[in-house]
Amino acid sequence: MEYPRLLECLAADFGHLRAVVPTDPGAMVPSCPDWTVADLTRHIGEVYLHKSLIMRAGAEPDPWPPKELADEEPIALLDRAYAGLLDEFGAREPEDPAISWYAPDQTVGFWIRRMAQETVIHRIDAELGTGQPVTPVPADLAIDGIDELLKVFAAYSVAEWGDYFTDILAGSPGRTYTVRTDGAAWRVRTGPGLFAVEDGAGDDAADVTVSGPPTAVLRWMWNRESAGEPSGVTVEGAPEAVEELRRCIVMATQ
Repeated sequence: MEYPRLLECLAADFGHLRAVVPTDPGAMVPSCPDWTVADLTRHIGEVYLHKSLIMRAGAEPDPWPPKELADEEPIALLDRAYAGLLDEFGAREPEDPAISWYAPDQTVGFWIRRMAQETVIHRIDAELGTGQPVTPVPADLAIDGIDELLKVFAAYSVAEWGDYFTDILAGSPGRTYTVRTDGAAWRVRTGPGLFAVEDGAGDDAADVTVSGPPTAVLRWMWNRESAGEPSGVTVEGAPEAVEELRRCIVMATQ
């Protein structure tokens, strides 16, 4: 996605989030166990502030989070941090340097993408927690989010921090997965120490196929489906193979 479009999506999802969180701050968030909506709100504010400080200082803030943040009202922190994040993005070009945990991309653009995707997932959390209808995710943002999850989170994490995945992948017989949605597809290969992602569905049959509309697939991948409602995603394949994919994603994103 182009960076102006990502910033547009970030603004839209922040608007949805900001409208929802005051409706029931004490509600529990089913997709974030042990968090209330207020806890979620504080977390998002702290994430925005953390990334702003990274871009400004060129280093990880330490210690983090500052103790004084605990005394700030969550919605006030969210508003302040979001305004600061936009200021930092506005003062820089996407190609400007900015440190990140993802070695292949050390630019401001990485954080524009990451914050757009962070915000859409957490506004879904807020909607689930407050019992509001979940706003559909624009197709381009959902497709980009699936791509980021598979490549930036799962594949990179297995390659860089493989020890965390030993219990999941050491006994893997070697499996293939096709993830397909409108206008996009990915082929995933797993095995001991392996989580590889390629664009396209490939020509051979996969052990597992996950397919559906972009919003539905994104929510399935992030485990943000609504309890008791049809998922909109079709999953074909052996349960143990599906579980291997699920466990890799959970480990990579926790």
